[in-house]
Amino acid sequence: MIARKNVVIPAIAATFLTAWTFTGSFVKGLESIFNASLTSASELFNIFLIIALVTALLGALRALGADRRMVEPFRLVMRSGHSAFWVLAFVTYAISLFFWPTPAVPLMGAILLPAAIAAGLPPIAAALAIAVAGQGMALSSDYVIQVAPGLSAKAANVGTDAVADKAMVLSLITGGVALFLGYLMTRSQYREPDALLLERWEAGETEAAAPATRRSLIPGLPLRRRILQPAPAAATTAEGETSVAVLDSGPGSGTGTGSVTVPAPRNGGGASGGTRTGGAGRSGGEPSDAMAAAALKSLNGGDQPGDDCPKRSKAFAAIIPLALVGLVGYMLLGKFTDAVPEVVGGDAAALVGGVTVALLLAAAVARDAGNALQACADHIVDGLVFAVRAMGVVIPIAGFFFIGNADFAGKIMSLGDGAKAPGFLFESVTHLEGAIPDSRYVVGFGVLIIGMITGLDGSGFAGLPLTGSLAGTLGPTSGVDPSLLAAIGQMGCVWSGGGVLIAWSSLLAVAGFARVPVMDLVRRSFVPVVAGLVVATVAGLIIY
Repeated sequence: MIARKNVVIPAIAATFLTAWTFTGSFVKGLESIFNASLTSASELFNIFLIIALVTALLGALRALGADRRMVEPFRLVMRSGHSAFWVLAFVTYAISLFFWPTPAVPLMGAILLPAAIAAGLPPIAAALAIAVAGQGMALSSDYVIQVAPGLSAKAANVGTDAVADKAMVLSLITGGVALFLGYLMTRSQYREPDALLLERWEAGETEAAAPATRRSLIPGLPLRRRILQPAPAAATTAEGETSVAVLDSGPGSGTGTGSVTVPAPRNGGGASGGTRTGGAGRSGGEPSDAMAAAALKSLNGGDQPGDDCPKRSKAFAAIIPLALVGLVGYMLLGKFTDAVPEVVGGDAAALVGGVTVALLLAAAVARDAGNALQACADHIVDGLVFAVRAMGVVIPIAGFFFIGNADFAGKIMSLGDGAKAPGFLFESVTHLEGAIPDSRYVVGFGVLIIGMITGLDGSGFAGLPLTGSLAGTLGPTSGVDPSLLAAIGQMGCVWSGGGVLIAWSSLLAVAGFARVPVMDLVRRSFVPVVAGLVVATVAGLIIY
């Protein structure tokens, strides 16, 4: 992971060697490779299904044009760069919480980002708001779809709801601190609303430093004034598209030079393209290219989806948010009151899935009743393909960590019904218990750092089985709630690998839509996000 390489092969090899060494049978070692993946797949399939259904619903909404209409009203409240920053963050968070950041990024880039630039918001500040709210806050809690809490809870052998609730609190603290600091760090660059800012941004112009004096956060401290000048890396193709470099090349980047091909604006529109080339970015548990390209294809050029049925499109643009907010409200009502039965665990996932399917069917029928059967099938197939692409890599990795859990080790290594299964992780911690400092904060920050390290490969979810397993074993010995440690590890994994702190992740797409160098975005995000993680970890250990 430190070398930013995929860990599937090491995980498979470690599974084989562990089973072979314990059983003494080469054949059982080979069998364990399959059994480990089969066990993890069976344990995690409900998560795959939720991802598939939500993705299918998004496809149906895109065909109706409702996805675009859901965010258009927020353009009206962008009266200045200051309001634009917080509107971008709020809308990105809301959409990403229900649909993950993949569709949120192109929607923001095509609809709200041009309005924010014209309102005076610097592109780097816009990119920071989108990344922190989407790839950070929303994805690290994953409170609605509950893929990340499910992975963490399964590995820690605790309830999914317990992890999800704590992860939501920690993500809000981390994101709140990061957004506030990011706003303070960039507010001196905000300008008065001006359509010329949008024209220059659309033309591929970028910011460069020039000596000058202007207001700073610290009185009396001179700042370097930013002036607009053409970006040397921009090039226009024969089709009128502009290729803008978004990743600095250089030693240690591991990706070379990345670029985003951005279609030329139409009639003053500011929609940016999303075809990413170069680099080796992976998303935080979800591939960004396919869905982003599909979303942008519907948002750019030509007739917009839903133009032939505007009333139905507008209706579903209102129905979907209301239904999903109502679903969350119902779940919270059951959690904090006795008005309705509490929906927890598998029942909560089933309720989300059932509501999603109902909305999918309704959207497909509204779009084209005569072709609804085929359309629903196509959307579900697309969703399943996306789910496997997004989470398939987690299966063999989770299988390796499941072999360290006594609840699964016997099945994976084919030990038989009467045999006692080993708990490798728990036994390892037990042997090392004397060397573990008797401090909640040392354990909490240790799990956080391990989570951040596991995210260095660019996948925010790959390390969750590890941090969850560590939480389950370290929690009882250190006196810290295992679900809290699992949530802290989840924060480290997703904020690091999900696309905020490293450039070879889905942050590349955010930088491309905003047309800023991705390494600049990483530098601007680092201090606010790390400060937020530290504050959230301390707060979590105090609260819980």
